[in-house]
Amino acid sequence: MILVCLIIFAVSMMYLFLAERISKYINLLIVQGILLFIVAFINLIEINTLGLIMILLETLLVKAIIIPRFLNKLRRTNNLKRLDESKIPTFYSIIIMTIIIIISFIAGYFVKNQFIQLKFFTVAISTVMGGIFFIIIHKNIFNHIVGFLIIENGAFLLSLAVGGEFPFLVSLAVLIDLLIAVLIIGVFVNKIGDTFEELSITSLTHIKD
Repeated sequence: MILVCLIIFAVSMMYLFLAERISKYINLLIVQGILLFIVAFINLIEINTLGLIMILLETLLVKAIIIPRFLNKLRRTNNLKRLDESKIPTFYSIIIMTIIIIISFIAGYFVKNQFIQLKFFTVAISTVMGGIFFIIIHKNIFNHIVGFLIIENGAFLLSLAVGGEFPFLVSLAVLIDLLIAVLIIGVFVNKIGDTFEELSITSLTHIKD
């Protein structure tokens, strides 16, 4: 079951570069949040109850519900519907993402450590690299927020790769950082939306002291 969820998660990274509408990006984050919930529940069911509850709340409540609702509010506030500002054509983006996934699996093959679960490690690395690549090829601030959240999902998977108890501590720190970052970015995006007609990072060149 875990392997199936991880495969679906990896496939969702390909869909990230195919989608152009804001609503699809948000739905993708919801799907990833649910997948992380399932994976965490199955993999960490033997840890202490409090740790399990905290991690499940983070994956299902925060990643699949709260953050998507927050992004939907940003979308409505700034009247965002479609973002097609990639610097690289979709076809080439898919090829590059495929290469990233292949390289991640090859790198995972050479990792010989009894404390690392390779099935999580390989998907985590490809997710983090995919999120960074997504940010690089887009100039819209909203897309950067999505890319940041994708990277955070990869960081969560990476925490699952290194053991049973460790994810609890990692997830608490990541959760606090994530909530603060999203709130700050949300305020920032709203201010940009009130000042400029678009949310492109090129708008930042017009900001003066």
